[in-house]
Amino acid sequence: MAEESVTSLDVADGTATVSLHGEIDILTVEQVRVVLGEAVAADPRLIVVEMAEVAFIDSTGLGALISGFQRARDKGIPFRLARPSANVRQILVLSGLLEVVELTP
Repeated sequence: MAEESVTSLDVADGTATVSLHGEIDILTVEQVRVVLGEAVAADPRLIVVEMAEVAFIDSTGLGALISGFQRARDKGIPFRLARPSANVRQILVLSGLLEVVELTP
């Protein structure tokens, strides 16, 4: 059984948009790591992680986001999280991630 894809990447006009959906956890986090790496490698002017469709994110998913943020920061690429649901936003707040990563409206 193939695992369901939880990520997609679209690069246009200097912005790499990583769309995440479903549950970001130990079973799917490798996809997130890979796509964030691809986004950084595309050398865009901005990386936006679209989170409107994320139902749940666990500590491994948060770790992947932090890692992606650090890789982008090391290359001088702004990294933003976009439109998390209320419950996912609460996880992001509690994790402290929003103290370092900007949330785009």
